[in-house]
Amino acid sequence: MSGATNVLPIAESWLGGRLTVRQPPRGAHRAGTDAVLLASAAGAQAGETVCDLGAGAGAVGLAVARSCPEARVMLVERDPEAANLARINAEENGLAARVRVIEADVTAPGRERRAAGLLPDSVDLLLTNPPFFEAGRHRASPVAVRAAAHGFSEPGGLEAWLRTSADLLRPGGRLVLIHRADALPACLDALAGRFGALRVTPVQPRADSPAIRVLVAGVRGSRAPFTLAPALVLHGPDGRFTDRVEAMHRGGAP
Repeated sequence: MSGATNVLPIAESWLGGRLTVRQPPRGAHRAGTDAVLLASAAGAQAGETVCDLGAGAGAVGLAVARSCPEARVMLVERDPEAANLARINAEENGLAARVRVIEADVTAPGRERRAAGLLPDSVDLLLTNPPFFEAGRHRASPVAVRAAAHGFSEPGGLEAWLRTSADLLRPGGRLVLIHRADALPACLDALAGRFGALRVTPVQPRADSPAIRVLVAGVRGSRAPFTLAPALVLHGPDGRFTDRVEAMHRGGAP
């Protein structure tokens, strides 16, 4: 990694100690509970090619690679430092043989994406936590890397991101994404005509609180109907993670 020093960030324990993830310094974008929920919802199967789109340091894709030993994983990240950290994480966890890191801009024109190695109809399962904000609709972080991870630089970024997702997935391939709850209408608009069998799971901080996140799953080209799943509640009355969410942090069943 570049910078004043070459000291790597400390490796953090994930999946109950079965995975270690080095993350960028505080102030940059760091994977947390959103990444845990997304990895837990993956449902990867043996022999599948799984893509973590916008992977950062690779937490989601590496968690899937650890949980499904016969899956092949692509980590797609445009920031060179984050991509380098993803390579280091794959190597240090003994997963480099099954994990490929691709440096590419998800919203770039198709010719540029394909030159970088993002080929159409090449993925069975795509997992993504897109930037949360469209250009000009939020106050960007003064930290450039964090700003790029949290917001699109051009209008229509979410539409372009999910269009690329559909392009990468084979017909019948599965998409799972996590986003802000108030962005659900925009997500559904961008998925319309490309995905069916859509299933939305609201994520609530507590049982009596409005949802703050949504997990959205769909199948490319399916005509199956929409499903609204029961909410996933993160915290109990004592403020601790519920048993279900705590199990997800340990790498248990979703």
